[in-house]
Amino acid sequence: MSTGLPNLDEIRQAAELVYRTMPPTPQYRWPLLSERAGAEVWVKHENHSPVGAFKIRGGLVYMDWLKREHPEVDTVVTATRGNHGQSIALAAATGGIRSVVVVPLGNSVEKNRAMRMLGAELIEEGEDFQAALEHATRLERENKWHWVPSYHPLLLTGVATAALEFLSSVPELDTVYVAIGMGSGISGMIAVRDALGLKTRIVGVVSSHAPAFARSVAAGRVIEEAALTRIADGVACRKPTPEAVEIVLRGADRILEVDDHEVSAAMRVYFADTHNVAEGAGAVGLAGLLQDRPRGGARVGTVLGGGNVDTDIFARVLQEPGCV
Repeated sequence: MSTGLPNLDEIRQAAELVYRTMPPTPQYRWPLLSERAGAEVWVKHENHSPVGAFKIRGGLVYMDWLKREHPEVDTVVTATRGNHGQSIALAAATGGIRSVVVVPLGNSVEKNRAMRMLGAELIEEGEDFQAALEHATRLERENKWHWVPSYHPLLLTGVATAALEFLSSVPELDTVYVAIGMGSGISGMIAVRDALGLKTRIVGVVSSHAPAFARSVAAGRVIEEAALTRIADGVACRKPTPEAVEIVLRGADRILEVDDHEVSAAMRVYFADTHNVAEGAGAVGLAGLLQDRPRGGARVGTVLGGGNVDTDIFARVLQEPGCV
């Protein structure tokens, strides 16, 4: 993989592994959403996975490799805002491996509860994701546990299986809008687009309150920026990985920034037009799609990456003023 991206055979093999635990998720064209956007809009529903988010695919592939190649590992440690942690907890438990997950203080109450129920030993430490990550790496060194990063080629290959389902089912999309946190989702989309030889443009979407990835792509090197989004915690990246930045530099058409008001509006739109619940990070792609009209073309798509939003937060978002 000289490009840093998995090839089609590798993604298909990963899909066979993923399907032992979950079926493919659906992609639908939603008429109300299409009318609103003035284009044919397709949504890939990763909120329908067993953990309500796309990350589970990467966790399953990573843990299968770990079990085969390093059977001596009995404990893994990672850092997360929630969906990656749920993925690792479920996949580790399936393989009989202990998982320790570090989350920042004030993290989603319901995501924390879900991770614990999936088998994770949860530690709350640090003011943001980066601080939680640094604490997790200290635990790895001190205890000689196995470190699971948030961005890794195996995680990328796993989440690319969702892109393979999407672009194989709807190959004639002009543009796909993909939220960017640490970058595995958009990297997987780029890998599949290239492997299938499609002309689809891929547009990354970040929170304007967590702009590190966009700044890094613009500069051609990793730039660290504060992550202050109040609603899209799943994309609250303060410091991206160089490998992800390089892939997006080569493969994405451009990057858009959306603010918290646009993300909240997109969450309301998903509920009004499709009756799906989207967490903030899960609605970032749609927020970018709606902001970009009509530049994206006549047939566009996005990924509803996760639906794991705390009840009180979602209730507040639904009650916020603004057009739906």
